[in-house]
Amino acid sequence: MFRHMMKLIWKRKSRNLMLSLEILIAFLIVFGIAAACARYHQLYRMPLGFAYQHVWSVGLSGGAGREVKQDPAIYDRFKRSLEAMPQIERVAFSTFSPYRRQIMRTEFVPPGGGARIEADMLDASDDYLDVTGMRLLEGRWYSAADDGAATVPVVITRSLAEKLYPGQSAIGKEFSDSEPDDKKPRTLKVTGVIEAFRGRGELMTPVHFIFLRFAAHEREADVHTILLKVRPGTERAFEETLVRQLKLVRNDLSYTIAPLTEMRASQLKEDLAPLVIMAVIAAFMLAMVAFGLFGVLWQNTTQRIPEIGLRRAIGASSAQIYGQIIGEQLLLSSVAMAVALLLLVQLPITGALGASLNWPVFLTAAALSMAVIYLISLLCSLYPGWRASRLSPTEALHYE
Repeated sequence: MFRHMMKLIWKRKSRNLMLSLEILIAFLIVFGIAAACARYHQLYRMPLGFAYQHVWSVGLSGGAGREVKQDPAIYDRFKRSLEAMPQIERVAFSTFSPYRRQIMRTEFVPPGGGARIEADMLDASDDYLDVTGMRLLEGRWYSAADDGAATVPVVITRSLAEKLYPGQSAIGKEFSDSEPDDKKPRTLKVTGVIEAFRGRGELMTPVHFIFLRFAAHEREADVHTILLKVRPGTERAFEETLVRQLKLVRNDLSYTIAPLTEMRASQLKEDLAPLVIMAVIAAFMLAMVAFGLFGVLWQNTTQRIPEIGLRRAIGASSAQIYGQIIGEQLLLSSVAMAVALLLLVQLPITGALGASLNWPVFLTAAALSMAVIYLISLLCSLYPGWRASRLSPTEALHYE
């Protein structure tokens, strides 16, 4: 039967060529959407590195383009004033808040030389670990015990530790993010290692990350964010009380307050918006493909009335005719998808799209896309196949 259907498809190859091209294009469209969904699902399941529940972000702004001056006494007043409030458990400072589209990035030469390694970075205070609920894999978070150290205490992600010191512990090791000809190189010392940190949300691609210790009394840093660990059950109405307390410390600053849960929801909507738009466009295109495919199959069935009638005359049953029409369409779809997969498989082999199209994502997208195309092909061939199966030899004899 398979061999017979292949012969029939080949004899009508000129007619099936455009149909195969239409199926191939539809497969590529579905594959793109499926690959994006599979990658997002893969990223969503990866460790985020911090807890966003019961954490609020307070952004400090000088207003009208004025910068917030680095005053150690002010940071201390903010901390003591806020921790005195019953709704707040812990207070920390950082360059910027999680779920913000802000990036600080640096490059450095690994110990022993070699290609420079790129990593995102963030200045954070001693209480940042407790406020964000991060967990250490090794070592410790920096603290007041590091006051006066000649090196800058840092905590790095596991991926960076393995890149810097493959096969050995990174704790206590030193490296520099300064240029080789820098007259005052800055030396960083690893005090701890965490699993990961994806500050821009669950759909962020994992990157190497470095936390540098921020201590207002020791060094300057561009730190304009206060993170608050609030008690469970704290209502959004607490914002008014919080603003009044902040104004008592610095009345000349503007404050932007938001719970990380709200920032996370907004970030996810922004990240998913392009995918939703592409999915809607793809759905319309697939609907057009389905209507076109249905019309072509109907026309083909009509043109093959003499052939079908002859098969019925020599003893073919209605079920066999039905199976032939559906089988031919599924076989034609298989050929088109095989060609598409031969082209697409080059992407994960060559690594052209990097981690965005790794093998798990490719295989998942391929399976989902094939299922969708097979389903469309099946649905579009059901009625033409049923119509062909109802044809009698008598109707074939009267066909002109």
